[in-house]
Amino acid sequence: MINAYGYRTFGGPEVQEFLARPAPVPAAHEVAVAVGVAGVNPLDHVLRAGLLPALNGAVPFPQVLGMEAAGVVTAVGSGVRGLEVGDRVFGFALTGAGTYARTTVLLGSATARTPDGLSDRWAATIPVAGTTALDVIDQLGLPPGARLLVNGIGGGVGIATAQLARARGLRVVGTAGGAKRATVTATGAAFVDYTGPTAEADLRAFAPDGFDGIVDLVGGASLRAVAPLAAAATTVVSVGDPTVVEIGGAVVERHTDRPTLERVADLMVQGVLDPNITAVHTLDEAAQALASVESGHSTGKTVLDLTG
Repeated sequence: MINAYGYRTFGGPEVQEFLARPAPVPAAHEVAVAVGVAGVNPLDHVLRAGLLPALNGAVPFPQVLGMEAAGVVTAVGSGVRGLEVGDRVFGFALTGAGTYARTTVLLGSATARTPDGLSDRWAATIPVAGTTALDVIDQLGLPPGARLLVNGIGGGVGIATAQLARARGLRVVGTAGGAKRATVTATGAAFVDYTGPTAEADLRAFAPDGFDGIVDLVGGASLRAVAPLAAAATTVVSVGDPTVVEIGGAVVERHTDRPTLERVADLMVQGVLDPNITAVHTLDEAAQALASVESGHSTGKTVLDLTG
């Protein structure tokens, strides 16, 4: 039975294929889950390309795409506490085990119960995008009124970061392509089109003395272009580019434990955080979903709904 989507070797989109695999059996520290919804993230194609060998370089093929999911527990490893068969949960998959699949295994310590009133679609966006946004805001620790620049604000992590920052009273401006303006401004953040001829001047006008913090979600040349806009280099935090340390900044310190997952879920239940899901695909449409995210032009969050 074709029940997963992944790859048998590292490479571009051409290596992706549908796979038939037996239902994974959880080890002592894992839970087996019938996947309801899987989140789609830039990390997925980065892992597929083999660009993070420390994470999946030694994982046997085939590897299944996807790192986050929500669903129902079907089996619990002997070492897992606080979760039971039948629980609605969301969490992180083992690298390579994937979540673009009908069934998978999640790390018990990185899986939480889904609160009543929270849909699987929303819960599935928490492990990667939701916790990353919370981590960068916590790490910066800026006071109310501080000025924050989010470089590459239009995706799932960026929109969540803007919402959390605004909830803490920060003044937020974000850079993205012009098509994402309405989505960004709906969070209460100011918007600057990075392709516009006055982008740098517009950003400097927002914070003439420099930004109190910068969250970088793009990396590379874009990171280096905005870094000088920080009042202090130490307040530049990048989500995906480790070379940020060369300019005096830091890589985000990730927290993927159950309490962090629960914190983000609570923020969703309270109405503080909306994952802004803009695209919902079936498992059969996994290639289309990932291609949209990989293009860098998708807005908000993309998910795969496997309940159909």
